[in-house]
Amino acid sequence: MTSVVPARHLLRAKDLVDARYSEPISVDDMAAAAMLSRAHFSREFSKTFGESPRDYLQTRRLERAAALLRNTDYSIADVCIAVGLRSVGSFTTSFKRTYGKTPAEYRASMPPASRRARIPTCMIRQATRPMPDSRI
Repeated sequence: MTSVVPARHLLRAKDLVDARYSEPISVDDMAAAAMLSRAHFSREFSKTFGESPRDYLQTRRLERAAALLRNTDYSIADVCIAVGLRSVGSFTTSFKRTYGKTPAEYRASMPPASRRARIPTCMIRQATRPMPDSRI
């Protein structure tokens, strides 16, 4: 029987977080994805990636929140929920600790999303193209 390098198991957990950060994911879920016990998983994950599994999940959520604040007009509460967090107050505190600004301040420091969101010309053409008359 060949053994699998633990880092591969850890990458499975990391991939789970990257793909499903907006869902309620626990350390137990991550450990199960890595096929390790919770304690062993937490130690190995922290040693390998330099942050705890919980911190990694929180970092992914805050990175996605920052992208949503930059690129959408979603309310702060909607951004909070979209990234899998439940408390706007905790979200604001964590965001400020990480980015040095509250979500509202961060958004205000960026150009409005409506000015930056570009629709590709091919999509405009497709949406505005006259429909052929099917009665012919």
